[in-house]
Amino acid sequence: MRVTIKRWRRHIHSGLLAGSIFLVPAANLLAQIPATTGANPTSIPSPYQISTPQQSGSGFQGSVVEDKPVEGVLPLSLDDAIQRGLKHNLGYILTAENTTSVNGSRLQELQELLPTVKAKGEVSVQQVNLAAEGLRVPGFPTIIGPFGFTDIRASLDWSLLNIASLRNYLAAKHNFEGSKLSVDDARDMVTLTVGNTYLLVIADKSRVESAQAQVDTSKVSLDQAVQNHQAGTAPLLDELRARVDYQTQQQTLITAQNQLEKDRISLARVIGLPLEQKFELTDQAPYTPLDNIDPDTAVKEAFNNRSDLKAMAEQLKSAEKARAAATAERYPTISFSGDYGDIGVNPANSHGTGDATGTMTIPVLEEGKLRGDAQQAQAQLETKRAQFSDLHGQISADVRDSILDIRAAQQQVEVSRSNVQLANEALSEAQQRYAAGVSDNLAVSQAQQSVAQANDQYVSSLYQHNIAKLSLARALGVAQKSYKSYVGGK
Repeated sequence: MRVTIKRWRRHIHSGLLAGSIFLVPAANLLAQIPATTGANPTSIPSPYQISTPQQSGSGFQGSVVEDKPVEGVLPLSLDDAIQRGLKHNLGYILTAENTTSVNGSRLQELQELLPTVKAKGEVSVQQVNLAAEGLRVPGFPTIIGPFGFTDIRASLDWSLLNIASLRNYLAAKHNFEGSKLSVDDARDMVTLTVGNTYLLVIADKSRVESAQAQVDTSKVSLDQAVQNHQAGTAPLLDELRARVDYQTQQQTLITAQNQLEKDRISLARVIGLPLEQKFELTDQAPYTPLDNIDPDTAVKEAFNNRSDLKAMAEQLKSAEKARAAATAERYPTISFSGDYGDIGVNPANSHGTGDATGTMTIPVLEEGKLRGDAQQAQAQLETKRAQFSDLHGQISADVRDSILDIRAAQQQVEVSRSNVQLANEALSEAQQRYAAGVSDNLAVSQAQQSVAQANDQYVSSLYQHNIAKLSLARALGVAQKSYKSYVGGK
């Protein structure tokens, strides 16, 4: 119940988002990036845990395709891919549109503090049948009219003192600032998503090239085994073993080619390229060691740069203002309403009339609603505090995890590179021994398997090293601005 006190009234006139990540298909990896409303942080469930802004609708694995396919093969550098992603990626577009929606809510809250002025023009013509109303008076007309009036009027409504509305507006303002920061964070997320997919396609191409080389090597071994068997210098077992190796390598090549094409589709999806558009990557996976990174210094840099942390801080301020607004619902409010216009039979025969009312409203018996609003606002505030604390810790973990991944990947690159050299030497030695008739081709088969495994490990370690560096840039909040200095690209 509310008590309304009319302070004064005056009438002038009455009248308103495992192991080797390389082995995970890009489509599956990107599908794990959660769909994302607001700026509540979450993490990509991958070996590189990186917090991401949440986004309504689909996540960053989708896009809006606006361009038409062009003839020929489109050259695509890493920089071109990221710029396309920043223009067409669905996650980024939805984040930007969410900001527009949040700004609309801010303007709605602002209007509660501003005067509302309306103008109205009314012309009325009436004719009354008294007989139909049951009035029959002898000698009195049964039809009255037509008669009417013209009314042109302007009205003003203004909440002069409403503390709750003021605090709700401040809450909406902080929420809007947070949504703008979420757009900056989404740019980093697009860079990470596109960069990961681009690097994965590069790794796939390397695997296809390696698998093709193994097929060619196996074919040479098979031809040699067939010739030796036909010459009677080798048993049929050697030929059968070589043929099995050759067909196994063919299967590996088919699988690698299929995965390459699927990951190329994933890349086209995240950057908004038509799927029928042919394109060729112009950048290769560079290997540049990233040393001398101090985790504590990097974490401090991340705290200063991460837009999602700043967005969460704004959302925390918004929740604090919303909680204060719930308390302010108990305060009296003062409002003013009034109108002035010209009314009469017609504009030529009219007179000005007006009305002015000042109102003070005090809540008296609304304890259930007031306590309920306060408890809901307090729960949302505690939720934001917990999320802010968790994001603070998650950022620290993101940075430290990425640094560990970089160090481990660098060591893996060096070891796998050495393994490739040793495996190729062992294969050459086994081939020479078999050609000389010193041994059968079992050693050749085993050496070919070792070469294939070493090449695969080397490609995987290069990919892991580059994605770890890109993940560090994302963890530091500088992915979109500084990805080239971490990964490279033309």
